[in-house]
Amino acid sequence: MAVGSGEHALLFYLLAHGSASALLSQFILTLLPRHLASPRLPVLLLIFGIGYAIPILGIVAVISGVFLLRALPEIQRSDSFRAVELPEIDVHQRPGIGFRQAGMRAFLSNSRAPVATRLRALVALKNVSGRVASPLLRDVLADPSEDIRLLAYGMLDNKEKHLNHSIHNESTRFSSAIAGSTEQAEAARRLADLFWELVYQDLAQGDLRQHALQQSLHYTEISLQQTPDDAGLHLRHGRLLQSLGEADPARLAYNRALELGLPKTRIVPYLAEVAYDVGDFGTVRALMSELGDWQSLPRLQPVIHFWNKT
Repeated sequence: MAVGSGEHALLFYLLAHGSASALLSQFILTLLPRHLASPRLPVLLLIFGIGYAIPILGIVAVISGVFLLRALPEIQRSDSFRAVELPEIDVHQRPGIGFRQAGMRAFLSNSRAPVATRLRALVALKNVSGRVASPLLRDVLADPSEDIRLLAYGMLDNKEKHLNHSIHNESTRFSSAIAGSTEQAEAARRLADLFWELVYQDLAQGDLRQHALQQSLHYTEISLQQTPDDAGLHLRHGRLLQSLGEADPARLAYNRALELGLPKTRIVPYLAEVAYDVGDFGTVRALMSELGDWQSLPRLQPVIHFWNKT
């Protein structure tokens, strides 16, 4: 009988203590600062657990902690992250402006570099202009790795096929157009551009390069018959004549482009190159001196500086 009375007393004590802990938890929760009282249920269970598990000291500790928290100054927290405005995109900035041709050539020719990494570098050349990419691809055509050679050859072949397909389409339009019409002149200009691209992108070599230069010159002259005052066409005309070794006609074409309003900074370097090809070094020096006043030609500054010192 005494044992049963002891069990009932223990049960009564536990129920009474649990009820008191629950009521105390509700009361203490109202005393906590708002930012510490949420989420509500976990905080309530924490206070209840401490008070129920440690009958006297737990309650004293919880109450003391509440008053201590209220007495301490509130800490002003700053967010670890903050929103920033996106920078404005410069539409005139060219993608890949940080590309370094010399560094890429050294990396691609390094046979000790992992083949997979070199393959990824080759694939990245798809986003580089053909003028830069084609010489790099030609350099690795003799690479020891067959995968490198096949990829480089395939990329060069695709570039050439794309241009040749465009040339075929424009040739069809040129042939079907009425002689002397505006449509034929436009087709001739596009053909001149496409044949020049074969040379400019270094896709045409040897006799094929000579043929592409002659075809581009032929269609440029047809375009000039329709638009004789096009300064850009005269510049192209001069570059083609110069590439074919015709120095005097090239000089005349460059001077005509100058007369039609093209800036000297675009024409004078080619005039200096023509003078150098024929051995007229005095003219080269005079033209380089004329360019020395232009600060907007950083790539030509070493050449200008050299000729100004000689």
